[in-house]
Amino acid sequence: MPLFFLAILIEWVYAAKKHLPWYERRDFFSSMGVLLLTGLVDLVPKILGIAAMFALYEVSPLKGVFERQWWSWVLLFFLDDFVYYWFHRSNHELRFMWAGHVSHHSSQYLNYGTALRQGVGERVIKYAYWLPLPLLGFDPVMVVIMMSISLFYQFWIHTRAIDKLPSAIEYVFNTPSHHRVHHASNVRYLDCNHGGTLIVWDRLFGTFSEESSEEPVVYGLTKNLESKNVLTIAFREYRLMLQDMARAERWSDKLRYLFMAPGWSHDGPDKRARTLRREQQTSIV
Repeated sequence: MPLFFLAILIEWVYAAKKHLPWYERRDFFSSMGVLLLTGLVDLVPKILGIAAMFALYEVSPLKGVFERQWWSWVLLFFLDDFVYYWFHRSNHELRFMWAGHVSHHSSQYLNYGTALRQGVGERVIKYAYWLPLPLLGFDPVMVVIMMSISLFYQFWIHTRAIDKLPSAIEYVFNTPSHHRVHHASNVRYLDCNHGGTLIVWDRLFGTFSEESSEEPVVYGLTKNLESKNVLTIAFREYRLMLQDMARAERWSDKLRYLFMAPGWSHDGPDKRARTLRREQQTSIV
């Protein structure tokens, strides 16, 4: 945390000296409030998740196969990053998970303060995604360390201060340029670049989008939340989701509001990211 706040201070001073509108005071303090709330909400799920990891590791038929050799760490790095990709992608493509993740995207600014504005509700289900790793024989301590390294890496890519890096790095790794796309509300960028440390999973599974100078990134949501209230930022989407479920008469539609992507509606236009992008491409053609 001291390193994170030092990075925030440096970025804030740099932006102020260059007269760059990267920070807004109320938005920043909202991010800090969400950070504190996330820490509280995360406490019990983290304890339960790590306890489950140790329990699964003890019954794993592969226990002892992956000790702390260098090659075990390398293999775990790729598996952890693969799991993170699908966890993060799920946060954007399942509405009940988006409701817990949306707070991270609610800021109309991208800076190191926004990096700490984590998804609050997503913490409840997060650790379940990593449970297969100790079942595969990886020491839970190694798993938690690798998760932490990944999150540490992802902090530095939440910035506008770093332009594109050499093409070889941009092709393999998640970079500030790729992550700016991820935080965009532009239709062409929606729900893209879910990778943690690597961007190769997005390239493989069709969720990659390049940052283009022809269309500057617009940060925030397709319908921005103007409130700076921490509880509103953290939980408003749950209320909206429940309201949509209440409007639906059929149970199948109620369930779709939980498991379809954000923007799906049983009685209105389809505003899911893929639909909007398809319509945009059709109109251009």
